[in-house]
Amino acid sequence: MAYQITDKCAACGTCKDECPQGAISEGSPIYKIDPDLCIDCGACQSACPTDAIVAG
Repeated sequence: MAYQITDKCAACGTCKDECPQGAISEGSPIYKIDPDLCIDCGACQSACPTDAIVAG
């Protein structure tokens, strides 16, 4: 199951830069993960400085 970004997101863009699939995009007001592109690698979760990304 795809990772999800919670409302702890500071919209810093760190996760987007780490995603090897390009599954993360800017949202309003927080970033979002496309579940169809997410491969559950966890790169975004480990890179997030606010711990806003959780396993779905």
